[in-house]
Amino acid sequence: MEYMSQECYDQLVAELQQLINVDLPKAKSELVEAREKGDLSENFEYHAAKREHGRLLGRIRFKQRVLMNARVLDTSLLDNDTVGLLRKVEFTNLGNNTRMAYTIVNPHEANLKEGKISIKSPIAEALLGKKVGDVVEAQVPTGTLQLRIDNIVITQK
Repeated sequence: MEYMSQECYDQLVAELQQLINVDLPKAKSELVEAREKGDLSENFEYHAAKREHGRLLGRIRFKQRVLMNARVLDTSLLDNDTVGLLRKVEFTNLGNNTRMAYTIVNPHEANLKEGKISIKSPIAEALLGKKVGDVVEAQVPTGTLQLRIDNIVITQK
């Protein structure tokens, strides 16, 4: 089971509809067109179209599996006492006294530019279940970070 925001769920549904209703028919028509060009054993366009068609089918199956196991979290039922999914966490890196704020989200909606980190990231895993004032150590590729949690806010979506 995968928990996510309503925004992420809606985005995945829209992507799946785009793949099924627009991209797949286009790939099928390109495959038919390439097939009509003659000898299939030496037809590069046919092999490229066939690969693209297979890639699209794989992406469709993947998105369908994600949506089949998806559960949308009701943010009104969440508390802001502990760090968890769909919560914005403000913390200080005690190593260089830098303040940061990230929203912990499902891996499908992680986007560092938007300040969203995956719940499976080392920093989020270290913060999960902790409270304001707690100091945690996060093992990241560059070493160990000591982080102090300053604030926790539930994101409204």
